[in-house]
Amino acid sequence: MLALTENVTDIVKKLAEEVPEISALRIATEADGQSLSVSPADHAETDDQVIEQDGATVYVDGPASEFLADKVLDGGVDDDGNIQFALGQQA
Repeated sequence: MLALTENVTDIVKKLAEEVPEISALRIATEADGQSLSVSPADHAETDDQVIEQDGATVYVDGPASEFLADKVLDGGVDDDGNIQFALGQQA
């Protein structure tokens, strides 16, 4: 299962506090089947895996959950307030 760093859980919780319509992030496979998108979400889709960690929720669609099963999601906010995510291999 995808693991989340403390940075990511903090980002998700802060988004949920600042924007009440957002309760989670959603990671989904793009139409090309080769790339992933990360977007704010207010609910899980039917086939989503729900990851809850340290008060943060991330929904991952079926195809993406297979690819991300052994990964860790990290993130940060740059000086301009842009959120950036990175994937790494779980230890």
